[in-house]
Amino acid sequence: MGQSLTQLLLAYLPLIVFIGVAAVIGLALLVVAFLVAYKQPDPEKLSAYECGFNAFDDARMKFDVRFYLVAILFIIFDLEVSFLFPWAAAFGKIGVYGFWSMMVFLAVLTVGFIYEWKKGALEWD
Repeated sequence: MGQSLTQLLLAYLPLIVFIGVAAVIGLALLVVAFLVAYKQPDPEKLSAYECGFNAFDDARMKFDVRFYLVAILFIIFDLEVSFLFPWAAAFGKIGVYGFWSMMVFLAVLTVGFIYEWKKGALEWD
């Protein structure tokens, strides 16, 4: 029993060393950044800023929906482009069907982007 437990702990030793080194590097970076940081903030840097609005205005004021439109468009295109990474990793194994299905996906993505561009959803006036 004692022998198998020792072998089990030795099998996890590289993982423990990796976690330890990562923790030391992370803490060192945090401490160095705190010690070296420039510590003379101006009033503009200390002011609250959220979504382009002054945080102390009336909560019932009208706002421009373009903030949310741009955020939604970013999330949609970001998620769609993230599908390219696993496709590229498995590119040698998916064959011709996988290639052309991704080309159809990219064509739909391109058509959507062109539609948004023509409608002016990406303009900020």
